[in-house]
Amino acid sequence: MRIMFAGDVCGRTGRNALRESLPILRREFGPFDFVIVNCENAASGFGITEKVMNDLFDLGIDVMTSGNHIWDKKEFLRVLDKERRVLRPANYPPGASGTGYGVFGHKGLRLGVINLQGRAFMNPIDCPFRKSDEILSDMDATSIFVDFHAEATAEKVAMALYLDGRVSAIAGTHTHVQTADESILPGGTAYITDAGMTGGHGGVIGNSYESVIPKFLNGTPSKFEIERSKPRAQGVIVDIDNESGRALDIQRFNIPVGEQ
Repeated sequence: MRIMFAGDVCGRTGRNALRESLPILRREFGPFDFVIVNCENAASGFGITEKVMNDLFDLGIDVMTSGNHIWDKKEFLRVLDKERRVLRPANYPPGASGTGYGVFGHKGLRLGVINLQGRAFMNPIDCPFRKSDEILSDMDATSIFVDFHAEATAEKVAMALYLDGRVSAIAGTHTHVQTADESILPGGTAYITDAGMTGGHGGVIGNSYESVIPKFLNGTPSKFEIERSKPRAQGVIVDIDNESGRALDIQRFNIPVGEQ
């Protein structure tokens, strides 16, 4: 099984970068059995809308994961309740819209996908470690992919070691900076601390320098604007043994597209 996972898609720049890079990725690394993207910043950098969701699905995306910004577009909450291919972090308390995990079928294969969110330097929600135990005890899938949306590197590494041998792959998201630590852990789990960002890399993690710097200079709120320059698609490609669920390989991709 070959999975392509794209790091946080940030605004229109990110959507265009994903659209332009997918044919390149499919030509150089495909075919893919599952294509997963983190969509939490896909609409103007904050949240996602139903139209943007449909546009992404039209590109051949199979599953979308997310994070803390999935709640930013209030009108999308009703969509979360009916569209099971869009996940929000599973460790939000009971009563939150949507679901945080599922088992998806494609081309005769089955893949479990789990979305979790960290707590270090983030909102104090339920424990992602205990939530992962709860989900795995009931998940009917051999191959399992986890998007761990977290701020702290230490928390991501801890989660990877905690789940090593119990899931096929763990890709960190949220910081929008791709790390160079992709590896296969001793128990057979593929891991990367952050898969990176699909969007404009000429500014500050997807937003323009001009819109971000006033917040640092003045300590006051600033309306962020999506960065348009240096668009890139970043993420990982993971190969998994269908019988055992163990990862065979993990590769980073970092593809410049459009105007540089």
